[in-house]
Amino acid sequence: MAKVTLAKALNAGLRKAMEDDPKVLLMGEDVGKLGGVFRVTDGLQKDFGEDRVIDSPLAESGILGTAVGMAIRGYRPVCEIQFDGFVYPAYDQIVSQVAKIHFRSLGKVRMPIVVRIPFGGGIGAVEHHSESPEAQFAHTPGLKVVACSNPVDGYWMIQQAIACDDPVIFLEPKRQYHADKAELDVSATPDPLFGSRVVRPGSDVTLLAYGPMVKTCLASAEAAAGEGKSVEVVDLRTLSPLDMGPVYDSVRRTGRAVVAHEAHVNLGLGSEVAARITEHCFYSLEAPVLRVGGFDTPYPPSRIEEQWLPDLDRVLDAVDRSLAY
Repeated sequence: MAKVTLAKALNAGLRKAMEDDPKVLLMGEDVGKLGGVFRVTDGLQKDFGEDRVIDSPLAESGILGTAVGMAIRGYRPVCEIQFDGFVYPAYDQIVSQVAKIHFRSLGKVRMPIVVRIPFGGGIGAVEHHSESPEAQFAHTPGLKVVACSNPVDGYWMIQQAIACDDPVIFLEPKRQYHADKAELDVSATPDPLFGSRVVRPGSDVTLLAYGPMVKTCLASAEAAAGEGKSVEVVDLRTLSPLDMGPVYDSVRRTGRAVVAHEAHVNLGLGSEVAARITEHCFYSLEAPVLRVGGFDTPYPPSRIEEQWLPDLDRVLDAVDRSLAY
């Protein structure tokens, strides 16, 4: 088993999907000769040709509009949005067309499109390069939304998303692309795409996260263990549909829940998760469900992003406040 980064795992997953199905193709800005700004598609155009790995113009609406036509004709396009903040020119196509054609056609037309979006901050980038738009897509009926947090999930989830007949918004934590390595066993049986998973067991508090915050929450749980607190960490993985079964099971055992994400707290995914926990686990709760996230401002200049991003200390503070009830 080789140890790979998230970027390498996604590259391998894309390669496997393209080998298995000649209808799978990639398109986006600089995905071909350059291999993408994060090198996730490195070498794929050389091996599969310019007809299957397409360098597009700088026009996100054009990328998605073209993908719609290709999907109608039986292809499975994988569209890369270079940075999260660049997705908005394509927002009309995604929400008005991609999400609705299957319903509009009474089920006759499928939209097997994957939209890959590097999301989140922590890389010292300039404006429009460090956003967290997941709630806007999760709020759109007709779209599936998933977020990988580690190389193993990245390898399997991208293949599962491509195989899905529904449109999938595939969120990739950009600060994790080259940060950590994990052993990848390509012969293993993957978890279902639309399922959450306990990644660290605990008994005192349930800590819920996805994407880039999973690593932060695992570090927080490790620090809390040094103080005698047992924190269970759940990687949500799928944001639409939410898989709340493992969440409810965990909260009913611990009696406490904290939801963490990089996006703004106001109307973020944490709001929905907290509401569902309250609806289904009310009599098990020993404390209110707490949320940790970015501040309700536009993403700041890179020199102060570390103060803006939720970190270990802010997560631990929420854990302590939950336990204080």
